[in-house]
Amino acid sequence: MLNWLLRPFSWLYGGITDVRNRLYDKGVKQVYIPPVRTISVGNLTVGGTGKTPHVDYLLRRLKRSYPVATLSRGYGRQTKGFRVATPSDTADTIGDEPLLLYRKHGPGVVVAVGEKRAEAIPQLLALANPPSAKIHTIILDDAFQHRPVQPHLNILLTDYNRLFYKDHPFPAGRLRERRNGAKRADALIVTKCPDNLSTSEMVRISESLKPFVRGNIPVFFTGLRYGKPVSFAGISIDALPNELVLVSGIARPEPLEHYVQQHFNRVRHLRFADHHRYVAKDLETIQAALPPDGVVLTTEKDFVKLQPLLAKIGGDVSRFYYLPIDVAFLTGEPEFLALLDKEMC
Repeated sequence: MLNWLLRPFSWLYGGITDVRNRLYDKGVKQVYIPPVRTISVGNLTVGGTGKTPHVDYLLRRLKRSYPVATLSRGYGRQTKGFRVATPSDTADTIGDEPLLLYRKHGPGVVVAVGEKRAEAIPQLLALANPPSAKIHTIILDDAFQHRPVQPHLNILLTDYNRLFYKDHPFPAGRLRERRNGAKRADALIVTKCPDNLSTSEMVRISESLKPFVRGNIPVFFTGLRYGKPVSFAGISIDALPNELVLVSGIARPEPLEHYVQQHFNRVRHLRFADHHRYVAKDLETIQAALPPDGVVLTTEKDFVKLQPLLAKIGGDVSRFYYLPIDVAFLTGEPEFLALLDKEMC
C-alpha cells in the first residue's frame, strides 16, 4: 500500500532526472570527454550491485597491459576535493572503497577521489610522478549518473536479486533515475547471480532487458566468489573455529550471510549501515557478542576500517578475519575481455 502512495513522488523524481538527462543529451549542459580511455562502472539502483568487486576485477586485468587509475567521489570520507591515495590515507581521508582498492592495487594503480570528476580527471592526468604521468585508462567508480563526464565505455550493473526493470524510481523504489536511463549503457552485467543459473534463465533476463537498453548491447552474467578467510594479521587459513560473529557494513549483506550460513557455524550477524564509520563503542559491541572461543568474520571493506581501529586501541587481531571476494563470469568472459581490448585500442 505504501508503495502505491509513494508512486506520485516517484513520477515527480523520475521527471526531474529526465529533464537533467535531456539537458546533457542535447548539449545544453557541458560534457567533458577525457583525453584518455575512460570506463564508467555504475548502476541505476541505490547501492548493493557489486560495483567495487567489478572495479577490482577491471583493475586486476587492465593493469597487466596498461597504466591504470581509478577515480571515485570517495563516499563517506571526511575530506573534500581531489586527492590521490597514499600509504598514510585512511577511510576517513579517501573513503572505505577507494582505501580497499589502494590496499589491493597500490602503488601499481593510481587511486584517486574527487567529487567533481570533470575537474578531477585533468588534475589526475597532470600529476608529475609515474605511473600517473602515463595513465592510459581511468576507471570511474559509481559514475553512471555523473553526466558531466562522457566515458568511452559505460558499463551498467544490475543485481540479479533486484533487476532494475522490476524496480521504480525513489522513493517508491530504489532507482536513481527512470529505467530508460539504461540506454546510455554500452554493456550490461547482471551481478550476484547464483552459480547454477540456467542458460534459459539468462536468455529470459536478456530478453526482458531489451526494451530498456540501446540496440543489441552485450549482456553478461557474473557471480561472487569468496576466498579463504584471512586473519587481520594477513594469514590465510582453510577453516575457522566453530563459532563466529559475522560483522558487515555493506548495502546488501544477504548474499554474504547466505554464504556464511552454508560454510560456517554462524552465531550472530551484526549488521551496520553501508559505509559505516566504526568507532570504539562498535568494537565493544562486537567483542561482547563473541563466544569465548569464537572469532569475528567480516568483509574486505569493513576490514580496512576495523583493522586500524583495533590497532589504535590495542585490540586482539588474532580473533578477527575477513573474507576476500572476487567476481566470476558465468559465461562470456572472453567476449567481455575482447570488448575491453577493443575499447582500449
